[in-house]
Amino acid sequence: MAEDRAPRLIWTDDGSPRSGRFGDVYFSQQDGLAETRAVFLAGCGLPEAWQGRSRFCVAELGLGTGLNIAALLDLWRREGPAGGRLSLFSVEGFPLSREEAGRALDAWPELAEATQALLAVWPEATPGFHRLDLPDFNATLDLAIGDVSWALSQWSGRADAWFLDGFAPSTNPDMWSEAVMDGIAARSAPGARVATFTVAGAVRRGLAERGFTVDKRPGHGRKRERLEARLPAPAVTSSMTPSVVVVGAGIAGASLARAFAALGVPATVVEADRPGAGGSGFPASLVTPRLDAGDEGIAALHAQALTRAGVLYAAIPDAVIERGVLQLEQAPRDAGRFAKVASQSVWAEGAMEVLDSATCANRVGEPVACGGLWMRDAMAIRPRAVLNAWLEKAVRVTAWVARIEPAGAGWRLLDETGGVIIEADIVVVAGGWGTAGLVPGLVLAPVRGQANWVEGVEAGPVAWGGYAAPTGSGLLFGATHDRGETDGGPSEEAGTRNLTTVAARLPQLAARIAAAGPAQARTAVRATTPDRLPLAGALPGVEGLFVLGGLGSRGFCVAPLLAEHVAALAIGAPSPLPAEVAVRISPLRNTPAGALV
Repeated sequence: MAEDRAPRLIWTDDGSPRSGRFGDVYFSQQDGLAETRAVFLAGCGLPEAWQGRSRFCVAELGLGTGLNIAALLDLWRREGPAGGRLSLFSVEGFPLSREEAGRALDAWPELAEATQALLAVWPEATPGFHRLDLPDFNATLDLAIGDVSWALSQWSGRADAWFLDGFAPSTNPDMWSEAVMDGIAARSAPGARVATFTVAGAVRRGLAERGFTVDKRPGHGRKRERLEARLPAPAVTSSMTPSVVVVGAGIAGASLARAFAALGVPATVVEADRPGAGGSGFPASLVTPRLDAGDEGIAALHAQALTRAGVLYAAIPDAVIERGVLQLEQAPRDAGRFAKVASQSVWAEGAMEVLDSATCANRVGEPVACGGLWMRDAMAIRPRAVLNAWLEKAVRVTAWVARIEPAGAGWRLLDETGGVIIEADIVVVAGGWGTAGLVPGLVLAPVRGQANWVEGVEAGPVAWGGYAAPTGSGLLFGATHDRGETDGGPSEEAGTRNLTTVAARLPQLAARIAAAGPAQARTAVRATTPDRLPLAGALPGVEGLFVLGGLGSRGFCVAPLLAEHVAALAIGAPSPLPAEVAVRISPLRNTPAGALV
């Protein structure tokens, strides 16, 4: 049974939101905003503390209604450093709905622009990490829904300022535990400042024992005192922007270009041919997660990735062809497996729905002898629209990269003659199967595949052992899986196999495909790993060299999120991934030390 995460909200007579779970108010209706500004913003020395900084990170324990974040965004836009980027992290164990938060924040019309931006990206109450974009404020919020000690253990950032805004220690002791104090200390940047409304002795001692200088300050309103604390070490000023090169212009490379740009770091993309020359060049792609009923860590990765991909693709005009993908059963055991998947807590309510054979038949438009799983947030997209949008502002270099070698504190890309293509501080290899030749130590295997497509045939997105995906003007179907093969172009034999795969499950659709005339075809080589999980992160034994690869057939699902993870690691920004997920996809798990030195 899913854990009860309801806040049990109560509205008092004066319109203030109150937690029935903890018996405390979220803020005072009369002076809640003034209290936020006095206790948290001024208590952390803002805006003075971020002056001259190109990046600043604020962490909060207790999102609540979002009032603190809205007030901070408002201040950042008015008095933040020119061109600066604000990284936010917040934890909430018992999240309000968007409607509840909106009703609470309506009390502060002076924050309307900030609250509207926050409410526009307010996530569903699904446990785990959620990355929320606030581009009008040059800010990003990573929201962790779950226990606070878990969230702090999973976050990779280092906060310059902390808002400790859980309910009172007397009613919510878990928010102020020794484990939480350890997490605050571990995730604090040099010179970090802490602000909170409580002056409880355990809180004072907890911070002081972990190296903070703690001071009582005059409180706000009816509260006589509050706390401010600070690490005595001087704050580290932002360093110069590094130069970044991405090798590859498929979905992995394009996602990296977007992710680095979002962090204010322009990337140069080097591609031997053209964007989408490899596996990202088909006229359509299904964006579907890997379904794992027995490993919730893998399920959590793909659930988070699918949500993030959906948000980012929706922002690109004409990228999304159709939402919702039907996964048909392949074997009798799939009925039970799909039921387990649908019950996993990592999926938002209604995101996964088990369907009987009659409902599946209605969706595909012909009889089927099996049930299926309706994946509401999966989709069919136009790869070209995505690549064009995310590579549009990147510097592009057309060259075949034959070798990567150290160059001082950075890296040098060489062509087949030994000529220098480019040098950079940071290099991310995202060349699909070509990555194996550039980083020989990686454990990658090729799988060549052919997909075919016809014009004028309509069908909704559906997958089983094969798949059919609308292109907007026709239908893409396939695909073959020829393991260990890298050579060879399209063939009639492979096209026949693809049509046979469709006919075995959807004979009426196969007949319509056959009647549409000769199908077009294309082949590409997927790069896969032994555990079918991607490689995303730093390469062992070297500085400044990263990889995003081994995406197999899930590239358009996982690449957008994993690119943000790799870009964050490369420049020292907070990753959107929980640490327990990041370690599952680290190249360190199957790459010998010194693979490329």
